[in-house]
Amino acid sequence: MLEKLLKPKEFCEVVGISYRTFKRWVSEGKVRVVRTPSGRIRVPYSEVERIFGGRPEAREVRAVIYARVSSSDQGSDLERQVQYLTQYCSAKGYRLVDVLTDIASGLKADRRGLLKLFEYAVNKQVDIVVIAYRDRLTRFGFEYLEYFFKQYGVRVEVALGEEPKDACRELVEDLIEIVTTFAGRLYGLRSHKKKKFLEEFEKLLEEVEKDESG
Repeated sequence: MLEKLLKPKEFCEVVGISYRTFKRWVSEGKVRVVRTPSGRIRVPYSEVERIFGGRPEAREVRAVIYARVSSSDQGSDLERQVQYLTQYCSAKGYRLVDVLTDIASGLKADRRGLLKLFEYAVNKQVDIVVIAYRDRLTRFGFEYLEYFFKQYGVRVEVALGEEPKDACRELVEDLIEIVTTFAGRLYGLRSHKKKKFLEEFEKLLEEVEKDESG
């Protein structure tokens, strides 16, 4: 029987390392690879067994749940996220290290739960970060955070994919926050022009929401 060959990405996920670490291991001779007739790199499954002492399935996967909503009146949604993700981790066989939550805009970088999540990654206390939707981790720049976690061997796992369309209100609030920041820079924090600009902008968003609901 031919030995199973893993793609580099598959090997990284099973072993729990970043692709950058994988390339270093290959160059240092710490992991054996083979090339297919087409020239693609593959890793024999025996390398996984060697690394885990012949019992790869026994390796414990440490997970941290991260859930977020923008405002306190979304408490029920926050609870649903936590409940679903807890069941998700249990079904996957992950050992749950912590459940972190934030009630804050996805635009804010100083969220308490998010900063705690960074600490877990930097201190190598977690293997996977589990979130419901990409936007729960951050409204913009998801790829940058994903890259950051990968440098510490941590994988971000999105349980539900893209955010549902009924999350439009939260997106509008984040958009207003962005526009408010730039309007303040353009017209000054207490400028009459800034106030008028924001009022008109909010009216426009209300019209858009009415059109969408109608």
